[in-house]
Amino acid sequence: MGCFPRMLRFWTALLLVTWWCCIHAAPALAGLAPSRPSGVTGITSVRDADMLSVRRALEHKVVAQKLEDYGLSPGQAEQRLASLSDAELHQLASATRGLPTGGDGAGALISVLIIILLVIVILKLLNKDIVVR
Repeated sequence: MGCFPRMLRFWTALLLVTWWCCIHAAPALAGLAPSRPSGVTGITSVRDADMLSVRRALEHKVVAQKLEDYGLSPGQAEQRLASLSDAELHQLASATRGLPTGGDGAGALISVLIIILLVIVILKLLNKDIVVR
């Protein structure tokens, strides 16, 4: 303990005690924030739920491209959706539930490659041999 001057030890200890007391006196508060007020939803009827399902399907790249190939712009598709009856809209929403909701799979492929790379790096760091037969 002789390598540090007495005054430096005193002020360092005082600073640390003060710091720890301040942290203890004012702890951080954390919690989950709700995404929207409880009990409030934008979907008020079955038609709204079906319309939301169909709109999500129309946002898919493949569906949007097919509609453009048939000569239907996004604005025209929205007008036709608004003019559908409840039964027709429900039938269309039921058909869109089978469509893929994700992208083209590039994210999954990249994730698998990163996991394989991490396994190889960990094995190399542990001095293990990698033999592929």
